[in-house]
Amino acid sequence: GEYINGQKGKGKNFEYDNNGDLIFEGEYKDGQRWNGKGKEFENNGNLIYEGEYKDGVRHGKGKYYYKGILIYDRYFFYGKRHKGKEYNLIGNLIYEGEYLDGDRYGKGKYYYNCKLIYDGYPFFGRKHGKGKEYDDNGILKYDGEYRDGVRHGKGREYDNKGNLIFEGRYSWGLKVNE
Repeated sequence: GEYINGQKGKGKNFEYDNNGDLIFEGEYKDGQRWNGKGKEFENNGNLIYEGEYKDGVRHGKGKYYYKGILIYDRYFFYGKRHKGKEYNLIGNLIYEGEYLDGDRYGKGKYYYNCKLIYDGYPFFGRKHGKGKEYDDNGILKYDGEYRDGVRHGKGREYDNKGNLIFEGRYSWGLKVNE
């Protein structure tokens, strides 16, 4: 690639570690990974990240890999996951939604064995706020409020056929008789 005043310049460049293994392929400007597309690699050649950069960090649309397996796809915000899809190591979708500072936070959907099991607001990975919980067959089990991962507040519970069996208040996972 180009060098200007001893720094990697604008244009496509290749960066290698001390062993000569490729660790980055992409555009640079003023010596840092530029507001363009690039690819990062582990020293064994496995792809770690491919996508956009801003101010030298992952920013914009991109994909993140672990040992060559896609585990996150969509948007990064200054190096952290922002809004996207997360996969397990066998390629199954496990979460789709918003992140705050790289952690699951905001509206999101959780999946287990490729089936939706929760749709609502996680608070750093725990159910918190209004949400819907589903069984393994996709049947609604609960629609209501959560706090710190348990049913808490107003909610409706359903049986395994989708029939309403309880409507009322929950306190830390227990039904409250009013």
